[in-house]
Amino acid sequence: MSDLFSLKGKIALVTGASSGLGVQFATALARQGADVAVLARRVEKLNRVKEELEKLGVRSFAVQCDVSDVEQIKTAVAKVKEHFGRIDILVNNAGIALVEPAESQSDETWEKMIKVNLNAVYYFAREVGKIMVEQKYGKIINTGSIHSTVAMTGLPISAYATTKGGVMMMSKALANEWAKYNITVNTIGPAYFESEMTAGIVSDKSFSDAVKAYCPMGRIGKKGELDGAVVYFASDASSYTTGQYLAVDGGWTSI
Repeated sequence: MSDLFSLKGKIALVTGASSGLGVQFATALARQGADVAVLARRVEKLNRVKEELEKLGVRSFAVQCDVSDVEQIKTAVAKVKEHFGRIDILVNNAGIALVEPAESQSDETWEKMIKVNLNAVYYFAREVGKIMVEQKYGKIINTGSIHSTVAMTGLPISAYATTKGGVMMMSKALANEWAKYNITVNTIGPAYFESEMTAGIVSDKSFSDAVKAYCPMGRIGKKGELDGAVVYFASDASSYTTGQYLAVDGGWTSI
């Protein structure tokens, strides 16, 4: 059974890997034996992540990349392919949340979220997908959100939810298109977890009260509680699972 979740010999690429969930995803894959390329804008943090991954006994490769720039995406993917020779797993994790009421949402914040949360996910899938099509093998894991499927009273997330809903449907469509190449494409839908991106939200008392009201488990997610989902989708355990959305949300979307 342990071999079913082994990633030894696999090459993974994780975006948004300088902090938060990206670090957790990269670490979970490395602990299962994968060599991991980590991508993000902040190169100093990225290099520290690389060093920590190498302490787990795997190879790691850090590439600076602004995911809002498609040319940087193309270059970064090419660098990873050149360094490792192949890419077996893509974790499309980079994302931002610029929360503003819809009636006053600026063009700039809307377009920035579309670039980072939606366009970049597609561009990475496309560029890595070319490699996976040639390999006749690949695992693509896109980071969605509970807001891929539900809104939240009192929190103005229309723009953010639009991008995350798009990610979920993108995964389904790509799964259908690339199944013939032995490529699986799935979405992880986290609720709120402690991270750099959510720091300003989860510390607010009104948000804590909302979590207790919305989430049957009455709390936000803890470090490590997404590890099983990403390892499942990255490993041979999910060889017949594609186009799926897995909510890791303490029951949030069950009500």
